[in-house]
Amino acid sequence: MIKRLESERLILLPLGLDFCTQEYVNWLNDSIVNKYLETVGNYTKESLKDFLTDVEQKNILFWAILVKNENKHIGNIKIDPINHRHGVGEYGILMGDKDEWGKGYAEEASKLVIAYCFNELSLRKIVLGVVHKNLNAIKLYKKLGFVQEGLYKKHGVYDSEYCDIIRMAIFNLKYHEET
Repeated sequence: MIKRLESERLILLPLGLDFCTQEYVNWLNDSIVNKYLETVGNYTKESLKDFLTDVEQKNILFWAILVKNENKHIGNIKIDPINHRHGVGEYGILMGDKDEWGKGYAEEASKLVIAYCFNELSLRKIVLGVVHKNLNAIKLYKKLGFVQEGLYKKHGVYDSEYCDIIRMAIFNLKYHEET
């Protein structure tokens, strides 16, 4: 069972069919929102329903991010996959509601999830990949404490061009003296 997480301004609820809305479909099809995501549009409500059904069945760490005082779904955050043998999880975030960009919600949600993964799940390390041109995301990840571990040259196609992917990680200090 995926635990509900809460901060001062946000509630993180397990992502599932309750969040199958046209607004969510619109985010996935918005070229500005999905510019640096693996999701590249062409979603329908039916394909979103299939995806959310799969998320529920797999019981992965995937949360909807809601603004607490409005109960408004603004994005999603996940740690998936998790390699339990190595204590490592892969981080991903989608801030879909552009009206809520720049308000610190991604940072707030990320801190909740990282603390949960380190303190309650005892993960050793959380990793991510980010397109080198996604400067806002890189700034956020550095602020959260992620450090660069590697660089995949011309690894993916984003915005119709080959892009480098920066691999970053944050370490659970319970297991590592230095990052």
